[in-house]
Amino acid sequence: MSANADAVLTDRFLEMMGAEAGAAPNTLAAYRTDLRLASDLLAGGLATADAAALQRLADGWGDLARATVARKAAALRRFFAFLADEGLRADDPGAALPRPGRARPLPKTLSVAEVDAIFAVIAARLERDPPDPFDLRLAALIELLYGSGLRATELVSLPRTAIAGDRPYLILRGKGGRERMVPISDRARAAVAAWRQHVPAGAWLFPSGKAHLTRMRLYQLVKALAGAAGIDPARVSPHVLRHAFATHLLAGGADLRALQAMLGHADIATTEIYTHVEASRLVELVNTRHPLVDGVKARP
Repeated sequence: MSANADAVLTDRFLEMMGAEAGAAPNTLAAYRTDLRLASDLLAGGLATADAAALQRLADGWGDLARATVARKAAALRRFFAFLADEGLRADDPGAALPRPGRARPLPKTLSVAEVDAIFAVIAARLERDPPDPFDLRLAALIELLYGSGLRATELVSLPRTAIAGDRPYLILRGKGGRERMVPISDRARAAVAAWRQHVPAGAWLFPSGKAHLTRMRLYQLVKALAGAAGIDPARVSPHVLRHAFATHLLAGGADLRALQAMLGHADIATTEIYTHVEASRLVELVNTRHPLVDGVKARP
C-alpha cells in the first residue's frame, strides 16, 4: 500500500474520530502527526503493517517520554481498530504496541490563603474612584476562573450575553463538543455586570481588537497578578486557578460526580486526581502538625 493510501485512510479515520468520538481539534492534530510519522517510517505501509512491523516501530520510541509513547501507541491502536471495524483489514495488530503506564503528576494548585491574596490585590485596585475598566475586566476574569473553574479558551471566548444577572449558571460547549452547565456565583455575576458596562457592542464578553482576548494575554494578566500578590508567577496560570477551584471545592465537601460535571471531564478518573491532591495535603498535615511528630523525632 502506498503512502497516499495511508494518507487517505488517515483522513477517513480522523473524520470518524471528530464526528463520532467527538475528539478535540488538538487531539486530531496530534493523531495526524503520529500516523504520518509512522507511515513515513514504514515506507507508506502503515495500513498493512503486521505485528512485527509495529514492534520494530515501537522499538524506535525508546528515547521518548512515557506520555509520548502512550499517545503514539493509542493513536495507532485506534487507527487499526478503525480499519478492522470498517472491514479494511481482517486482523488488528494493535496488541503488539506498548502500553506504558502513565505516572500522572498531581496538578499544581494554590492554597486558600494564596487565592485570598490574589483577590486582595484586585479589591485594592477596585477601590480607586473611578475604577480602571481593565481592573474591572481582571476581576471578572479571575472570578470566573476560580469561581467556576472555566478553561482558559472557554473563558476568553465567552459571548457578550453568556452570563445574565438573573441566571446563576451558563451552558458551555467544551472539549469534544460536550455541553455542560456551569454554576456562576453571585460574586462572579456582579463582577461581570460591572465590567460589561465598559464592553463595547460586539460579540465577545472580553473583546480585544476585532476578536476576543487571547489565551496568551490571559496568561500574562494572571501571572502579573500573582506577582503583585507576592506569589511566584511560575506557580500560577489560568489552569492552576481551575485546579484550585476543584481542589478547594472537594476539600469543602463537594461531591465528586458534581465536580466532574462542573469541570466537564468525560471520565470520572480525570476528576479523581483531585482526591489525590487532597489526600496528599492531609498526609502532609499529619506529618507536620500531629502532636506525636515531635515525640517521634525525639526518640533515639
